[in-house]
Amino acid sequence: MSSVVDWLRTSTPGLLVLCGLAIAVLLVVIIKVKLEPFVALLIVGLGLALAAGLPVSEIVGTAIKSNESLLETGFGGILGHIAVIIGLGTVLGAILERSGGAQALTSKLLGVFGERGAPIAMGLLGLIFGIPVFFDIGIFVLAPLVYVAARQGGKSLVLYALPMLAGLSMTHAFLPPHPGPVALGGLLEVNLGWLILMGFVCGIPGFIAAGLVWGNWIGKRVIVDVPEDFINDKDEDTDGTGGGTSVATKRPVVTTPPSVGVIGAIIAVPLVLILGATFGSILLDPGNLLEVLTFLGTPAVALLIAVLIAFYVLGIRRGSTVQELSTLTGESLRPVGMLLLVVGAGAFFGKVISATGIGTALADAMAAAGLPIIVLAYVISCALRIAQGSATVAIVTTGGIVGPLVAAQDYSPMATALVAMSIAAGSIILSHVNDGGFWIIAKFFNMTVKQTLQTWTVLETILSVVSFAVAAVLFAIVA
Repeated sequence: MSSVVDWLRTSTPGLLVLCGLAIAVLLVVIIKVKLEPFVALLIVGLGLALAAGLPVSEIVGTAIKSNESLLETGFGGILGHIAVIIGLGTVLGAILERSGGAQALTSKLLGVFGERGAPIAMGLLGLIFGIPVFFDIGIFVLAPLVYVAARQGGKSLVLYALPMLAGLSMTHAFLPPHPGPVALGGLLEVNLGWLILMGFVCGIPGFIAAGLVWGNWIGKRVIVDVPEDFINDKDEDTDGTGGGTSVATKRPVVTTPPSVGVIGAIIAVPLVLILGATFGSILLDPGNLLEVLTFLGTPAVALLIAVLIAFYVLGIRRGSTVQELSTLTGESLRPVGMLLLVVGAGAFFGKVISATGIGTALADAMAAAGLPIIVLAYVISCALRIAQGSATVAIVTTGGIVGPLVAAQDYSPMATALVAMSIAAGSIILSHVNDGGFWIIAKFFNMTVKQTLQTWTVLETILSVVSFAVAAVLFAIVA
């Protein structure tokens, strides 16, 4: 028995077996036992650390000192990086949503593209509004607007919904301040400016292929009517001014939404500041200007500036009180807690994988097989996504496995960001019945399980494959 234990703990094949068993147990307790992913990741991480023979003092610290343990550094390291960013991003999305920005964007885009171009307008609506707003919230807010466009166009709801969903999914998977890309920034130690750049470069082709090309093709073949339960005459605000009340969100819609220019400028502020710091570090010599750009372009500072601007322009100046904005902030942050715990537990799991030597063993096996790291990252992320459904779990688990391999190589920031994009792409592939988003989409867009598989599942797979292909080609050039 001791020889088997020694083999598992010291040999490359044994360590890979340990890793495989840990992932298998993780999937079983999430899928079969239905345990919350945060608790599952914590249990499996601790179990793997003990099975690999790590000292208890290294895993959880001692009775006197614990802040250098894997448990503390795993949680603390990643949460210190992402908690402020995700929190501020959530608040920014909430104030943009509450202000009626979605209605303003819809009205403008439909005016520009006309009735025939309405599906493209819906796609751009999802793409723009999806930058600051979480995926499921984006659906709740934008679904009634898609219903209106579909009723006016007189065609299948699928034709209008899929482009919008592709835009929301692309931004959620590939762009900060969404949790997945932000977590990858911490796990792979890559600047968020590079993630924004590569997110657009890799995600836009996937959005076009999945949302516009596929959405247009399948939207003419899968005929779905607008659900009567979700929209009525008073919600059909055909001029886009936002009158009425959204049944999907149960909130009063602002009757005088802000201008598109204001909404676009506020969304652009943090992106421009972060990119300014990224390019400044490349193009400028050390000095006062670079220090200013670095300070303003720090993601937490950039998002804080955008939130303060939004509070004033979309809140105070439009009649809201500080108390009302404080209440909105509290409401918007309430769902974020469990998300942060899942990401922290995933980071701890990754720390354990690194400390046990599994990362090194995986690197050796990968080198022997001749498998490029970007392919390995994508395959692992895809497998975890398909098996258990959660994109966040797939991202943080894969990031923990691949992170040590990336750190061991002298990759450029761009190459590291492309590895992050491959993980993000894998995390959205083949959404099916074990994914909560699958059922939200089926419910909100009046589709059967078969129709959702025909439309949404294929859309996610196309978005994943095309975006990964772009990342892989660029990685081959720059790595």
